[in-house]
Amino acid sequence: MELTVGGRTETGQRTTNEDRLEWWLDLGLFVVADGMGGHNAGEVASRLAVDAVHAFIADSANHGDITWPFGYDASSSVELNRLTTAVRLANLRVFGEASRVPELQGMGTTIVAALISAERVTIASVGDSRAYRWRHGELEQLTRDDTWLNSVMRPEEIGDADRTHPLRHVLTRVVGVGEDVKPSAREEMLKAGDTLVMCTDGVHGRLDPSALAQVLRTTATTTDRAARLVGEALANGTSDNATALVINIG
Repeated sequence: MELTVGGRTETGQRTTNEDRLEWWLDLGLFVVADGMGGHNAGEVASRLAVDAVHAFIADSANHGDITWPFGYDASSSVELNRLTTAVRLANLRVFGEASRVPELQGMGTTIVAALISAERVTIASVGDSRAYRWRHGELEQLTRDDTWLNSVMRPEEIGDADRTHPLRHVLTRVVGVGEDVKPSAREEMLKAGDTLVMCTDGVHGRLDPSALAQVLRTTATTTDRAARLVGEALANGTSDNATALVINIG
């Protein structure tokens, strides 16, 4: 299975870009994070979280002598255990740094991470950065936002509220604000021709599913798709940093 990747991040109307995106094709690892906090602490939080996820996935890549600091869920795959452990370690890293450095107190970050192995993708997320799958002309959201809206409304009731409701940005879970956080996680089988999209709310908050699908339908390469998603979010007036990562499955 051949993977082709493109990513784009822009500061937009903000003075600092607190988003972060990274990928490591040799590990099959892809991560997007959206930091928050004063004194540029959001930029620190997203960087620490992404680096911590990468470190554990790299250290556990050979499936040999792995230490499981939070225990091992025997009902889940090794990959799901690896990725959820990596996100929980990222939480500890951000929380520890915020506790140690007064200027960083209160910082946190959303995160969405994908780990691709063979023909399967494992996805873990905290906050409202999202992952989508584009397959046969249909777009499916693979993550569920950790927001106040989702805690009080059923998915079929939300409609346009996730782009218009005044409390749509209120998060119920964030990496780094407590000693532990358990990410939402799932696994999906991949097919040749699939496209995965990972993005921050600076993108999906301005582009509804039909607008996202239109970009994927009319743009071919991963680099162009990521650039156009971010560009259209900025053109539609997003006030946040905007980041998109696109993975084509060949």
